[in-house]
Amino acid sequence: MMKQWHSWAIALGFVSVFLPPAVWANEVVTDAPTLNGLEQPATTLGEWQTQLAQMPVVTVPGVRVTATEGGLRVVLEGAESLAAPVFSVVGNALIGDISGAVLDVPEGDPFIVSNPAEGIALVSVSGLPGDRIRIAITGENTPPGAEVSVEASNLVLSVVPDGGAAIATNEDAIQITALGEETGYVTDDASTATRTNTPLRDIPQSIQVVPQQVLEDQQADSISEALRNVSGVNTDDSFGGSLDRINIRGFQTDVFLENGFRRGSSSSSGISDFELIERLEVLKGPASVLYGNIEPGGVVNVITERPLSVAEYTLEGAIGSFGLLRPSIDLTGPLDANGRILYRLNTLYATEDGYRDYDQDLERFVLAPSLTLNLSDRTSLDFNVSYINQDRPFDRGIPAIGDEVADVPYDRLFQDPDAVAETEEFSASYSLTHEFNDNWQVRNEFRYLSIDTFDFRLDSWTIEDDGTLDRRWRSNDDYSEFYSFQTNVVGEFNTGSVEHTLLAGVDWNRSTRQGGQRRLPGDPSFFIDIFTEEGDPISRPDLDDMTLVVRNNTSRQDNIGFYLQDQIALTDNLQILAGGRFDIVDFESVNSLANTETGDTVERFTPRIGIVYQPSQEISLYTSYSQSFNPNTFAQTVEGSFLEPEISEQFEVGVRGEFFDGRLIANLAAYEITKQNVEGPDPDNPDFSLAVGEIRSRGIELDVSGEITPGWNVIASYAHTDAEVTEDNFYLEGSRPDNVPRNNASFWSTYEIQSGNLQGLGFGLGLFYVGEREGDFENTYQLPSYVRTDAALFYRRDNWRVALNFQNLFDIDYIRYSEGYREANTPGEPFTVIGSFSVTF
Repeated sequence: MMKQWHSWAIALGFVSVFLPPAVWANEVVTDAPTLNGLEQPATTLGEWQTQLAQMPVVTVPGVRVTATEGGLRVVLEGAESLAAPVFSVVGNALIGDISGAVLDVPEGDPFIVSNPAEGIALVSVSGLPGDRIRIAITGENTPPGAEVSVEASNLVLSVVPDGGAAIATNEDAIQITALGEETGYVTDDASTATRTNTPLRDIPQSIQVVPQQVLEDQQADSISEALRNVSGVNTDDSFGGSLDRINIRGFQTDVFLENGFRRGSSSSSGISDFELIERLEVLKGPASVLYGNIEPGGVVNVITERPLSVAEYTLEGAIGSFGLLRPSIDLTGPLDANGRILYRLNTLYATEDGYRDYDQDLERFVLAPSLTLNLSDRTSLDFNVSYINQDRPFDRGIPAIGDEVADVPYDRLFQDPDAVAETEEFSASYSLTHEFNDNWQVRNEFRYLSIDTFDFRLDSWTIEDDGTLDRRWRSNDDYSEFYSFQTNVVGEFNTGSVEHTLLAGVDWNRSTRQGGQRRLPGDPSFFIDIFTEEGDPISRPDLDDMTLVVRNNTSRQDNIGFYLQDQIALTDNLQILAGGRFDIVDFESVNSLANTETGDTVERFTPRIGIVYQPSQEISLYTSYSQSFNPNTFAQTVEGSFLEPEISEQFEVGVRGEFFDGRLIANLAAYEITKQNVEGPDPDNPDFSLAVGEIRSRGIELDVSGEITPGWNVIASYAHTDAEVTEDNFYLEGSRPDNVPRNNASFWSTYEIQSGNLQGLGFGLGLFYVGEREGDFENTYQLPSYVRTDAALFYRRDNWRVALNFQNLFDIDYIRYSEGYREANTPGEPFTVIGSFSVTF
């Protein structure tokens, strides 16, 4: 449906009152006025905001809008003591949110003026819940720019239609530069570490955020590709390319989060498309205190896009090497005039031949609608649904000979060209949030997820030193369901001068799985010489021919957890985070072939405590101690008892800095993780297990991300990871986990020209280094180190963007990861070119 720009502008300005603030502007204030009698005037906007936080709520009795030469003035009367606006841009609207203020004007709420000046379509000033005021100024063609100052006890916004211009005419002004919605390389808060929206500087544990802008600039096509930008994260066993698995700080992750809901890494990749992802949050170290049984290296939370209260329609597409074609559509906006019902519809289709010449191509379809109902000013209900259907080649890669990967062409196939891995996934969830008042809220969430996987392939089995590869037919067919229910309460209160943010909650997770594996009768071998490619002739059998059933299992696992956490602000610069969780894990399995049942119940308490000290506004020093646990599911001793769960603990110290007024964030951390009760085979009874193993990982990590100067963005990392077996009766002490390099580093930077005839033209360059890694846990062979170079060229103008990405610019041969054994090592892609475009209406 088409409307004139004027109608769109009025609608955009009106619904913008429901949008959250996106960007802080922290510019220096020169000779700032003394506020409300404070003896020491603020010298920066941050100091001004700190002083204002201690003041009572300010009432704004009047609003005036007057045209000026080249723009207009928006005056909030009697508002000298107001906090500085927090600005963001949505479409053509400049949005400014002011805390600690209420609107009480004769004209009513909202205060609206249409066409107040040339180039300005609408000015709206509205009251929001929680003692806030929102100013929305909508331009006819582009978002306007604004300069904020205090004049004669009034807060004044001097507005010009051209938001791209820097405004610095008043030396006493707070200078504001409009920034785009959810853009840039820096995010100053995250929810994964505390289940509350906590500034990164207040978290006593290493956490990194990869925003959508980085994913788009790099054209990252998977979670593991995107996480190259984070220290201590490496790609791990992918089961023939069908999974997107990683290790963090030397430990393979067994759980991903998606909007805070658990999902297993062995249950397909889920939403891994950057077009649908708002950001990735990576919490380093044990996270059992909030998420239950989990590996100690850390956890990744995939935050997907949410509905917006301003209408936006985005078309994107990419075309590239090896038959890549990737169109997508993103539609969002309000469904009613009051902006209380919001929707978002994301859909994507991708197809690719791949550089390894399989007859089976990659095909992926994603449909992800979502709906937000703002039931009242304090109650909202979100619904999210996603459907994913994917077919791709099942690819074990290249075998290893001796102590290295075999010297054969990296595009040579040793599996069946029609080998396939299929995934069909459906999920549905809701999230209900209610604010009792400004200090207390409750959230209730539920998610259902089903995953149906199937593979059929000629699999690599064993490799001889002369290059003879034994291959055998395999087919897995599995169906999994996950149910997740979680409720928590967050409250803010004081005990004297001490501030508390209290989190209390309970969650319940159930996972069920049924499936099996089939083989040809007698499980025959089909040999091939990997050097000469001479071997036994093969013909793909019918699935009905696979009559040897070697696995037919059904399993269920229930986990209920109760957690309590308190974020305690002892002073303005000293904070304590303390929490604990009690878990009950119950699991059982039925082996239909052996007609046996096994099961056990595990109970465990896991604590976390951390301290943050901030000697200055820019620097945070922190230290923390945390634990995690993971049941040794279905592992039994010869006496018939189940093993004790794996127990891990971490000590971490670090320093986080926020520079250039918060535009650049750096985090330096040192840690030591010890994981005990690691399962190993009983040397006297190999069919049974003993919990005798211990793995220790310690290291140093550095992460930097943000904007150095306007238009110049960077995200970089370095990690030194010393991970090894320290006790075991099976693996040798000193053995290193596979796919864990001692050193890895990354650097990616873009620069976009900010003015002149070439404004919007940008360039990007990236270097990704991965050191030598062990190919298996026995440390019998190694994967060589490599440096991959990427580059980008893009042009951004108004509502559209085009780009060229060059991946593996120098066309090096490299191995991305092994699957933990000699027969399966996955090579990286050669030189690749991707052309992409996007346009937003």
